[in-house]
Amino acid sequence: MPRASSSRSTRPRSSKPRSPWRRRIVVTLQVLIGLAVLAVGALVIAVFVAKSQLPSFEELKSSPNGQMIRVHAADGTVIVSLGPSYGEWLSYDQIPIVMRDATIAVEDRRFRQHPGVDPIGIARSVEVRLEKGRWKQGGSTITQQITRTIFLNNQKKFGRKFREAILALAMELKFSKNQILELYLNKVYYGGGAYGIDAAARKFFGHGAERLSLSEAAVIAGLVKAPSNYSPTADAEAAVGRAGVVIQQMERNGFITPAQAANADPQALKLAPEPRQNSVRYFTDWALPQLDTLIDEQSAPLDVWTTLDLNMQRAADAAVRQDAPPGTQGALVSLDRDGGVRAMVGGLDYVSTNYNRATTAVRQPGSAFKLFVYLAALEAGHKPEDKVVDEPVTIDGWSPRNDSRRNSGSVSLRTAFAYSLNTVAAKLGQEVGFQTVADMARRFGITTPVNTHPSMVLGTSEVRVIDMTSAFASIANKGVKVTPYGITKVVANGQTIYTHEVDRSHVLVAPYVAAEMTDLLQTAVNTGTGRAAQIGRPVAGKTGTTTSSKDGWFLGFSSGITTGVWMGRDNGKPVAGLHGGTAPAKAFADYMRVAVANRPIEQFDTQVTLPEWQLEPDEESYFGQPDNGVSAVDADGNPLPLPSAGAAEDGSEAVEIPTHREPGAPVPIQQPQPGAPDPQQPQPPQAPAQPQRLDQAWIDRVTGRGAGGAAARDPRTPANGPRGSIRERQDDRPNQ
Repeated sequence: MPRASSSRSTRPRSSKPRSPWRRRIVVTLQVLIGLAVLAVGALVIAVFVAKSQLPSFEELKSSPNGQMIRVHAADGTVIVSLGPSYGEWLSYDQIPIVMRDATIAVEDRRFRQHPGVDPIGIARSVEVRLEKGRWKQGGSTITQQITRTIFLNNQKKFGRKFREAILALAMELKFSKNQILELYLNKVYYGGGAYGIDAAARKFFGHGAERLSLSEAAVIAGLVKAPSNYSPTADAEAAVGRAGVVIQQMERNGFITPAQAANADPQALKLAPEPRQNSVRYFTDWALPQLDTLIDEQSAPLDVWTTLDLNMQRAADAAVRQDAPPGTQGALVSLDRDGGVRAMVGGLDYVSTNYNRATTAVRQPGSAFKLFVYLAALEAGHKPEDKVVDEPVTIDGWSPRNDSRRNSGSVSLRTAFAYSLNTVAAKLGQEVGFQTVADMARRFGITTPVNTHPSMVLGTSEVRVIDMTSAFASIANKGVKVTPYGITKVVANGQTIYTHEVDRSHVLVAPYVAAEMTDLLQTAVNTGTGRAAQIGRPVAGKTGTTTSSKDGWFLGFSSGITTGVWMGRDNGKPVAGLHGGTAPAKAFADYMRVAVANRPIEQFDTQVTLPEWQLEPDEESYFGQPDNGVSAVDADGNPLPLPSAGAAEDGSEAVEIPTHREPGAPVPIQQPQPGAPDPQQPQPPQAPAQPQRLDQAWIDRVTGRGAGGAAARDPRTPANGPRGSIRERQDDRPNQ
C-alpha cells in the first residue's frame, strides 16, 4: 500500500488548459503596443520632417495673412486700408507684460509647460463634449492657434486637427516659447480687419500696443475667442464683460494681485472713433479695381499712391451736399490738366448708398452735349463769328424749338452757343452730319452708345459724368486727349512696382479748334446760361438741363482744373427748380473757388467776346427752363405741345419770385432803354415791391414780348424775332 501511495505522489499533476480569451487579450495588447511604438515612431518622424520644412522665424514674421492695401492721398495721408490691417511688429521685449500675461491666462494657462499640445486641455474639451453633446470648449494651445493662423484654416475636421498637432510639436522643437508668443501676438486676428495687437490697439484705442493698460490688454486678449462677438466697435458691453473674465483669469493664475484686479475698470475705457465712410470711398472703389490691370502682385502688402487731393475732396463733398436740391443726388468729378482725379463725389452719402453716380450712372447731358456739335462745326471750318440764321427748322419730321419759344434771325455761332439756341445746333448737326457729331463724341471719350437721330444734338444720348468731364478737360488741354486716372504709383515691400506715365501724344482736334471752342465756352459763362459758375477768374463751361428738369449739369474749367457736376434723382423723376445754370453751376463755383485758390490765374488763348447785345439769354437765364429743348420733343424727337401759360412743365402752378437776390448770385446786365429814368438821378419813393407771379405775363414784361414791349412799338420787328433786326454793338456797353 505504501508503494502505491508513493507512485501516486510522484505522478505529474495535469495543468488546466489556458483560456482562449486570455491568449487573445495578450496578443491584442502586444499588437497595440507594437502599433503604439510604430505610431510614436511615425509621429516623431513626422514632427522632425515638419520641423525641417518649417520656414525660419524671420520668414514667418514677414508672411502675410492675405493682401493688405493701404491707399494714400496725393499728400501721403492714408485715406483707407483694405484687407487685413497690420500694425508695427513688436518684439517679445516690446510687448507689454500685461498683454503677454492676459493672453496666456485666457488662452493657454499651461503654455510654459506643454510641448505644443496640451493633453489636459484636450481631455477637458472631450469631457465638455460628452456633457453638452457638442464641441463647446476648444483644447487648442497658443502654439496650435498660431500654427493654424499661418499654415492651415479653421475647418473643424480631425484631419486638420492632426496636421495642426504635428506642426505645433514641430514649432515647439524649432522655436522658443518667447518666439512663439511673439508670433502669436503679432499675427493672430483680433477683429475689425486687425491682425496683431498693435493693429488692434490702434483700431480700438487709437494708440500703439507698446503702451497698453491692463484694462486695454484684457479687452484685446478677450477678442481672440470670438472677434465678431466681442469687438468693442460691434458690442461694447460684450467686450467689457469678456475683459472682466480675462482679468479674473489673470488674478486666478497669479499674473496680477487682487488689488490690481479691483482697480482695473474696462468700462471706463474710451474707444477710438470709427473713421467716417465719406465720399473718399467713391474714389477708392473706382480706382482700386484698376490694380488688376496695372500689376501682377497678389500677396505682398501694397501701398497705393493716388491723385486725390483731400482739401479739394472736402470742398467737393461740401459743395454737392450744400447745393443739391432736397431729395436729389449729386455727383462731381474734378480732373487736373494731366487727367489726375483730384476729387470725386459719387453721391451725398456713401454709407447709405455706395452707387457711384460719377463713374457708373448714365444720364442725358442736355445742352452740354452741344460741345461735340460745335466741335464738329469748328473742325469743318466754321468760326465763332460766322453767322447762322436762327429760324424754324424741320429735319426728318423733327422741329426743334428754342426754350425762349422765339427765333432771333441772323446770329453768330458764339451767340447761339452762349444762349443755347436749339435750332442752330440742329442746323449745324444736319450740316456736318449727325454721324460726324457722334464720332466726335466718341473721339473725346464718350464710352456709352450715341444715337444718330437728329435730336441727338440736344443731348438725348446717355453719358457718364467722368466721360463728359474728360471731354471738357481735353478742350482745356488744347485738344490733347486727357484720360482720367487715379493711381500714381504702387509700392510693394519697399519697391515701386508701378508708376503712372501720362500720354500726351493723342491729339483729338487741332489747337486752334480747341481755342475756338474755349472762346464759345467762356462766353456761355460770362453772359449766357452758365453765369452762376463765375468765380472771379477766367472760366469756360456749359450747362445742361433735360426734360422737366430731370437732370442738371455744369461742366467747365479754369486754371488747369476741369470739373463736371450732375444733379438729379436716381429714379429719373423731375426735380422742381433744378437746372444746369442753377444748383450744378453754383456747386461748381463753390468747389472751384477752393480748388484753384492756390493756383495762378490763367488766361485763355482767346479773349472774352460778348455776343450780340440785342439778344437776351434764354429762359434758363431768367428762371431756369431746360436749356436743351428736349422738353419740346418726345423720346423719338417728335414735337410736344407747348405748356399752358401760367403753369410749369410738370403741371404745377407758377411759383412766386422773391424780390431779393441771393448773396453772390450773378446780376444780369441790363441795357438802358430810351425814355427810361436815369438811374443816377434820385427817384421818388416807391411802395415796397410785392412778390411777383412767374407766369406768362411776367415773362412778357421782362422780355419785351407783351403788347407794350419793344416788339410792339417797333414796326420793323419781324414775325420770328422779338426785337427787330440785329443792332450794331454799342461800344459803351458794360462787360462781364
